[in-house]
Amino acid sequence: MNAELKVAVLGLGYIGLPTAAVIARTGASVLGVDVTQSVVDTVNSGKVHIEEVDLDGLVSGVVARGNLRASVQIEPADVFVIAVPTPFGEDHAPNIGYVLRAATTIATVLKAGDAVILESTSPVGTTEKVRDLLAELRPDLKVPGRCADSPDIAIAYCPERVLPGRILVELIDNDRVIGGITPRCARKALAFYRRFVRGACVTTTSRAAEMTKLTENAFRDVNIAFANELSRIADTMEVDVWEVIRLANRHPRVNILSPGPGVGGHCIAVDPWFLVNADRANTPLIRTAREVNDAKVDYVIERAAALIADHPGMKVACLGLAFKANIDDFRESPALKVAAALAARFGDRIQVVEPYADQLPREFDGSGAGLTDIDTAIESCGAMIVLVDHDVFKSVPLDERVTKLVYDTRGIWPDQPRIRPASEPLRIAV
Repeated sequence: MNAELKVAVLGLGYIGLPTAAVIARTGASVLGVDVTQSVVDTVNSGKVHIEEVDLDGLVSGVVARGNLRASVQIEPADVFVIAVPTPFGEDHAPNIGYVLRAATTIATVLKAGDAVILESTSPVGTTEKVRDLLAELRPDLKVPGRCADSPDIAIAYCPERVLPGRILVELIDNDRVIGGITPRCARKALAFYRRFVRGACVTTTSRAAEMTKLTENAFRDVNIAFANELSRIADTMEVDVWEVIRLANRHPRVNILSPGPGVGGHCIAVDPWFLVNADRANTPLIRTAREVNDAKVDYVIERAAALIADHPGMKVACLGLAFKANIDDFRESPALKVAAALAARFGDRIQVVEPYADQLPREFDGSGAGLTDIDTAIESCGAMIVLVDHDVFKSVPLDERVTKLVYDTRGIWPDQPRIRPASEPLRIAV
C-alpha cells in the first residue's frame, strides 16, 4: 500500500481502531473518526482506550510515524470504512442509525473514484440503504446500482470475523467475504483488502455477505444454546455436564461447545435477532436459541442466589464481568448481569473480581458491592461464583479454594469438591 492512499475509518471501537492501525501499518495515511473527543485525544497521544493484545504498541508506532491520526471531523479520503455499532432496541429490532449517520458524514466529502465499505454487522439490505442514502445526498455522483453507465464510486460490505484477544492476528490471517453492490464494486474492495489481508478474499453480493455474517453468529448461538440447555438437564439429573460433554465429544462426529452463564458480546448475543426480525415466521430455531441463552442468565442468578441465601453473612466473590476470557469487553455480558443482580440483592456481601476493570460499571451503583483482586477475595470470601474463565482464575490451585463454596459456571475447576446448599440441590458445574 503506497503512502498516497488515504483511508478514513469511522468508529474507533473494538474493531475500528485495530482495523485503522493495521491499515496504517502498511504505509497508508489513515484518519480515524470518532464522535467521542476523549477517544480521539487518546489515539492521537499514541495510546489506546480498549484492551487488546499488542494493540497499544501498534497504535503507538503508527501514530509516531504519522500514518494514523484521529479526529471528530471527517476529511476527504480514497477509501471510507464504516465500523460503527449496530445495536438492537427493546423489541430486538436492529438499529442501523449509526451506520446511516456515518454514511451521511461521508457524503459531505465523497468524490469520484472513492470506495465506501461497510464493516459493521448489519441486517440484510443495509449496504443497499447506504447506497440509496448516498445517491440521495450526492445526486452529482453516479452511484452503483442507480445509474445506467459506469458509476463514480464503489460501495461494498465486508464484515469482520475476529476473536477478541486475537484481533490483530485475525484481521490479517482470516478469510474475508467481500460483497459488492455490483461485481465491479466487489473487485475494487477486493483490491483494497488484498493490501493487508493474507487470508482468502472471496467476492459475492452485498446481501449474501451480510447474511453470511449473521449466519456465522447464529450458528454459534444455536450450538451454545444446546450446551446451555444440556447443563440444566444435567443439574436435574445430578450429572456432571462437563464430564458428559467431554465423553460425548469423543464421538468422531460430535463437537458440543461449552456451557456458561449465558452468551455475551456484541456479535453472538445480538446478530441472530437481525435474522429473526427479518423473517420471524421462518426462524423458530434461531429465536428459541436466543431465548434459551438469555434465560440461562436468570437461571444462574437464581441458583447463585439460593447458594448465597443459605449462608447468611458470608462474603461472596463474583469472578469476572467480561463476556469472555482475558478481555475488557463487557458488552451484553451475562457475567455482568449475574454479578449486578446478585449485588442488588445482597449488597456489600458481594465482592467482584475483574482484573480488566479499574472500577465497577454503573450497573453496580448504590449496591454496596466492592471491586477487589483475586488474592483478597480468596482470603475474605467463603463462596465464589465463577462467571468468566480468565487465566488468573484458572491459576488458583485447589489448596487455596478447597474449603470454599463454589458455583462454577465455566467448568474451570473440575477438581473442586462439590458442596450443595441446604435449600436445593446445586451442581457446582452448570
